[in-house]
Amino acid sequence: MNYWLMKSEPSVYSIWDLQRDGQTLWDGVRNYQARNYLKAMQVGDRAFFYHSNADPPGIAGLMEIVETQVVDPSQFDPTSPYYDPKSTPAAPRWQTVRVQFVAAFGRLIPLAQLRATFTPAELEVVRRGTRLSVMPVPQAVAERLLALAAVPL
Repeated sequence: MNYWLMKSEPSVYSIWDLQRDGQTLWDGVRNYQARNYLKAMQVGDRAFFYHSNADPPGIAGLMEIVETQVVDPSQFDPTSPYYDPKSTPAAPRWQTVRVQFVAAFGRLIPLAQLRATFTPAELEVVRRGTRLSVMPVPQAVAERLLALAAVPL
């Protein structure tokens, strides 16, 4: 099993929205490196749900990848902010995953605590200026994050 960190603004979609819905399609990613990470995900991988552009930002919960290599339908919708006019159903440019709720942490692990606990080499989200919305998390770092959140492996 691999671990990932995936960002969403809680005003757009939060861990509590995922808890209510059970599952969701993680659509709208429009960065090629983030897309490549989405393409590398496997069913059963876990992802930390990071609330970005929040006060404070931080890791709010955990989700599981339940479907991979899904064509992101928002790329074809001209009314969507994620519309890509260069993408076609015959040659889609954007793939994503379906995620399932695992846990909302009892408390947010704020970015300030993440920066105090991890180096940028360990956890990319603590690197100043990091804008990537999907990133890998090494196994040892994931174990430390789960310990901080008091979630059993």
